[in-house]
Amino acid sequence: MNEASVEKRLKMKVNENGGLALKLVSPGFAGVPDRLVLFHGSRVAFVELKAPAKKLRALQRKRKKQLETLGFKVYKIDSYEAVDRMLEEMVL
Repeated sequence: MNEASVEKRLKMKVNENGGLALKLVSPGFAGVPDRLVLFHGSRVAFVELKAPAKKLRALQRKRKKQLETLGFKVYKIDSYEAVDRMLEEMVL
């Protein structure tokens, strides 16, 4: 399992549950999470995808904290199980 397979699973599962998993690109603002996940009812989360057991870099930790301070959920997803846990929190 690698980061690409985890990302593919995330996108598939979010779509199956009626949501969107939008790829984020933010020129000039490094460290932004990889995906913006949206579900019905204004449920929003940012997702940083990682290969299994890989950690967030310092700048990614900083962005995570900034977004959480603004009231957003931010998930680090590094496995299929982590995808399922996020979905349980957001939709199930």
